[in-house]
Amino acid sequence: MAKQSSLWLTLTLTLALAATGCSSTSKNDVPDEAPEVLYQDARERLQAGNYIRAAELLEAMDSRYPFGAYSNQVQLDLIYAYYKQDDTVRALANIDRFIRLNPNHPSVDYARYMRGLTNMSADYNFFQNLFNIDRADRDPTYARQAFADFRQLLRQHPDSVYAADAKARMISLKNRLARYDLAVANYYVKRKAWLAAANRAKFVVETYPDTEQLKPALEIMEQAYNKLGLTEMANHAKAVLKANYPAG
Repeated sequence: MAKQSSLWLTLTLTLALAATGCSSTSKNDVPDEAPEVLYQDARERLQAGNYIRAAELLEAMDSRYPFGAYSNQVQLDLIYAYYKQDDTVRALANIDRFIRLNPNHPSVDYARYMRGLTNMSADYNFFQNLFNIDRADRDPTYARQAFADFRQLLRQHPDSVYAADAKARMISLKNRLARYDLAVANYYVKRKAWLAAANRAKFVVETYPDTEQLKPALEIMEQAYNKLGLTEMANHAKAVLKANYPAG
């Protein structure tokens, strides 16, 4: 118990120091320099990983030169800077703004890709990964949106350079969402809410048939239908289970 408390204390101090480090970042006003000078500085900051200062410079450019030669690229770089800071709200706001104002821009596929990445990052749970805790039951709102974002990217820009990565991420998201719905089905099983368990397991089977959650979902369907006295439906679930997993 003492060891666990020590770990939490260390984590708390680490987060506090990180926050202090962020807040101590230079708050000096952005100098009144030519846009090309400011942009070069912002790019160097981005490449160095100083996303806070890069965002400050880019925000100043966006405000001072909204229709300048660097306007679109500044907006795209701002999206990246916010994403790297895990600033979901501002990243999504700037993504939506860019897409709305530049629907035919050559980099609109990048904006859509970044929308998926931003929502996927928001779904990422720091504490889960730090402590290796499986939290399949956590709110999947951001994961669902990320999946929809990548799907829209593939529909509208099938030849995008980001298409392959988007497809790979959709597979990961699909498994994450299937695990969530299966966790809900198992929750209903524990509560002996058999109809709700059967319906949620059926949703997993119909929506995510190509994931590892198919087998346990079919098993829940068979169990729940038997409990409900729906023998024919239970036998059908059992038959599908055996057809897909003949070895048991």
